[in-house]
Amino acid sequence: MGFVSGIQQVGIGCSDSPARFKWLRQTFGIDVQIFDDEAQAPLMTPYTGGQVQSRRAILAMNMNGGGGAEIWQFTSRKGEKGPTMQWGDLGINAVKLKSNNPTLAQEEIRENQACSPLSKDPLGNETFWLQDEDANTYQVVYDDSWFKNKVFMQGGFCGTIIGVSNVDLSIAFYQNGLGINEIVYDVTGTFDDLGEAYKGQKFRRALLRYKNPNTAPFSKLLGDIQIELIQSLDRKPVKLFENRFWGDLGFIHLCFDVPNLERLKGNLQKFRYQLTVDSGDTFDMGESGGRFAYVEDPDGTLIEMVETHKVPILKKFGWYLNLKKRGQDKPLPYWMLALMGLNKVKD
Repeated sequence: MGFVSGIQQVGIGCSDSPARFKWLRQTFGIDVQIFDDEAQAPLMTPYTGGQVQSRRAILAMNMNGGGGAEIWQFTSRKGEKGPTMQWGDLGINAVKLKSNNPTLAQEEIRENQACSPLSKDPLGNETFWLQDEDANTYQVVYDDSWFKNKVFMQGGFCGTIIGVSNVDLSIAFYQNGLGINEIVYDVTGTFDDLGEAYKGQKFRRALLRYKNPNTAPFSKLLGDIQIELIQSLDRKPVKLFENRFWGDLGFIHLCFDVPNLERLKGNLQKFRYQLTVDSGDTFDMGESGGRFAYVEDPDGTLIEMVETHKVPILKKFGWYLNLKKRGQDKPLPYWMLALMGLNKVKD
């Protein structure tokens, strides 16, 4: 069993969570609501100015496969907008969404949403970019790990692009600390796929991949992981969440689904990466629950880890799965995961 079993979700801080959920449904098919919870966040005070803040959180997924979006909105204060992201700024620069045919995905998405022209990533695969109303950047990339089997599929999140100050230190964090150990590429130069505004600017980019062995409860649904690290070599980057709260506007964290959080905690500590937040036991999220913890990457980007204990399978019938009783060492059957799709939200 690996330390992680896929990307569970990426946290997206916004000022209108229902509107952001609607945009994600219509744009990427992220339309299965796992929970919609309003509560305080007492354990996150290290990242919310030392004061307990209230929030609304909606977790939604695309049942074709891939991780979900945790759509996060302060209810106790107004979320603050950050600086305009430039490639290489410290933090989550963009989120990767999976497709088995980016060309068809672009044709489908651009009917309702402006997209960049198709370009080639460093592997030579077709890709394109788009932004939401808060100027958060999304990249559609090729991926071949799927929960369902269709001729054409647009799926959920399969990775992120993270701005770093030192690629080598960040590779060590993901490889040693989290076990995401395959280096697909590590290249330095100028890149056309980053857009016209960055032509001539020099970057170092490294792509790490985790081929999911499907040995944990949700691994079949979540699929493989792509973590791209990008370091600007021509400018000093800014920290995207400098002097702002976790939960303010933007990509607030990258969350991995973890089958054994205590085991992962021990491995992180072995390499001197310390948890900054740890719920210690089951943390209730209303319709779901689990143990969660946070660790910072070498530049302070927040990485969340969740060991799921309770998840709704059929909410309208009150059917919830208790993973503390079932265990974390084997994948859930296809039919059981597929039932979660009945929690789909229609416009």
